[in-house]
Amino acid sequence: MAADDLVSFTAQVFTAHGMPPERARPAAEALCYGDLTGHPSHGLANLTRIYLPALADGRIDPLAQPRTLADRGAAALVDARRAPGLWQAGAAVDSAVERARTHGVGLVSVRGATHFGCAGHHAARAAEHRMIGIVAANCGRQRIAPPPGGREPLLGTNPLSVAAPALPEHPFVLDMSTTAVPTGRVREAARAGRSVPAGWLADSAGAPVTDPAAFDRGQARLLWLGAGEAAGRGGAYKGFGLALAVEVLAALLPGAGTGPASGCADDPGARDDDIGFIAAAVAPDALREGFGADARALFSAVLSCPPTDAEAPVRYPGWHEAESARARRRDGVGVPLPAALHRELAAVADTAGIAAPPVLGDR
Repeated sequence: MAADDLVSFTAQVFTAHGMPPERARPAAEALCYGDLTGHPSHGLANLTRIYLPALADGRIDPLAQPRTLADRGAAALVDARRAPGLWQAGAAVDSAVERARTHGVGLVSVRGATHFGCAGHHAARAAEHRMIGIVAANCGRQRIAPPPGGREPLLGTNPLSVAAPALPEHPFVLDMSTTAVPTGRVREAARAGRSVPAGWLADSAGAPVTDPAAFDRGQARLLWLGAGEAAGRGGAYKGFGLALAVEVLAALLPGAGTGPASGCADDPGARDDDIGFIAAAVAPDALREGFGADARALFSAVLSCPPTDAEAPVRYPGWHEAESARARRRDGVGVPLPAALHRELAAVADTAGIAAPPVLGDR
């Protein structure tokens, strides 16, 4: 499917579910970013898994008007009031960018938020303005992974993204979960019938699990970044420490819901409601001259590093995503969708009373 058609279709779906057009388009761009950049686990596969059910049961309010609770010029506190996170996160970054134009830095702290897709998509908005963007979010009251040595899960995947200008049309975009992988990667493998590597999941005793379906059966939990192949070894404290840092910046700061403070693991309220996130922008040009040239030199040096495999040159985070988006958007390759997902989207279109997305080719 052509990239523009994919975004337009998704925007129509959101509009059909009550989202104003001025929100539906950026929300669609945020969701389709995953498919466009080669990360389908965070793309349209989540339309019927996350966003449409949340719109249907009121966990996302398409018309909610976020409210500014405090504004100190360079920093603001916002209650999103369950507005669509796919739209709200971008709006928060844009606000941080405008604040950074005046103050050199801008920070927007948000509570009452909803799932916003790929953090990297939103952080990269700052890089488009020659700024450094930082976006981090907790998972509201959701608890997915236990602390090292703990028996009960406490925190979610707590994603973190940092983006910055680098080389032309190839910004640096680090977008990572603080667990070994995000839940979307596990569920993508389960849908495809693939096993996952040891080091992604472990059972309650800490032994490796390679069946991704065990995660949703409650028989496996995500491991932290750095844990290695089992929960009891490796540097799990690094991923867990990063997750706690995100919890501080993204949830404690705005007063959003937190996993550890929500009760027991089987609490029915333990889901990704009242998400908190931080959107920050730094304007280097407000502090000194030459940042852009220095950034180009830095990332050129990364690309020039001799590779261990001549067929796999060294790249920095964000490079491959930019290449994928360029090929799929400009070179006419289109966005490949699995046949099962296309059938799912056709059913969504039929329910919404809109045209089904056209097909360029399935994978």
